[in-house]
Amino acid sequence: MRSTITSRGQTVIPAAIRERFALGPSQRLEWLVEADGSIRVVPVAASPIQAFRGQGKQGGSSRRLLADRQADAALEA
Repeated sequence: MRSTITSRGQTVIPAAIRERFALGPSQRLEWLVEADGSIRVVPVAASPIQAFRGQGKQGGSSRRLLADRQADAALEA
């Protein structure tokens, strides 16, 4: 499946992906750049702790995510 990035940096998630992973409006996604240069997109649960449970084996992922979420919350307030 493919999608195109618009001039505003937006893209459409194919319907089959949205349905398979139960993604809906306002769903947050985490974009991760892997060591090999690839990009991984991960749905983020409402709780940042639950979202990355088991993902911190590389070191620092949970701390980075919490810091990002706190920064996001500060901007939204």
